[in-house]
Amino acid sequence: MSVNLEWYRVFYQTALSGSVTRAAEALFITQPAVSQCIRQLEAELGAALFVRTPRGVRLTGEGQALFDFVQRGLDSIGQGEKLVRQMNDLEYGDIRIGASDMTLEFFLLGHLERFHKEHPGVHISVTNVPTPDTLALLHDGKIDFGAVSSPVEQRPGLVVRPVAEIQDVFVAGARFEALRGKTLSPRELCSLPLICLEKNTSTRRYLDSFLLDQGVELRPEFELATSRLIAQFAARGMGVGGLVRHFAQPLLDSGRLFELSLSPAPPPRSICLVFDSRAPLSHAARRLLEQMT
Repeated sequence: MSVNLEWYRVFYQTALSGSVTRAAEALFITQPAVSQCIRQLEAELGAALFVRTPRGVRLTGEGQALFDFVQRGLDSIGQGEKLVRQMNDLEYGDIRIGASDMTLEFFLLGHLERFHKEHPGVHISVTNVPTPDTLALLHDGKIDFGAVSSPVEQRPGLVVRPVAEIQDVFVAGARFEALRGKTLSPRELCSLPLICLEKNTSTRRYLDSFLLDQGVELRPEFELATSRLIAQFAARGMGVGGLVRHFAQPLLDSGRLFELSLSPAPPPRSICLVFDSRAPLSHAARRLLEQMT
């Protein structure tokens, strides 16, 4: 479209007012400026849009046909402007988040509950996948930000903000009572039947890397999809579970599990919020990130 949108705004106001003078007053511009815009629009379209009368102006047939479309267009623009204002006021909007089971349950959930109560008009979708998949979704622009566990591989534009500390532990049930109070080496640990997450998770990758640094290879007897299952398997004596302490805490508190002492123990790591600095965030997504950090 080669026509200046401002010309249409002037045309619309002049048609509504029926007067160049009143249109100029409504638009806070001069009468000559209104007349010039109309002449330019008529020249561009090759048609007379107004008939000049002693009382002002009235639309020609061509002008009336154009007015109907311009009115709908400006109404749509007005609705769009209203929607943007509502999004800026957090009355409306969308937030797309990626999160693992752990980061969702032990960090994100409480913040989402609070944000939803304060801004019920904002729609929040959470894709619940392991950290590597969350980072892939972020890279592909399918989520606004992610809640992941460290370590996080650095990528161009990736911003990583640690927000909470987590600790990987190994736990066991009554079958392994003889190990309570003993300090195990990584090699002794790996001689036991181990229960771990699948390899596509950040926790499994972290434990693999930690134990390899100690000169031993992690070869689990069971590989499970969730840490909750690991805790349950360990409580039933099916092996020693490797997981983040949060998931085992209820069973540790009840006495059904105890935590093994390991030297050296895996260093603590972090839950992190990640987003792409090269991709603009919506106002709602920015506000939620600010709340969480």
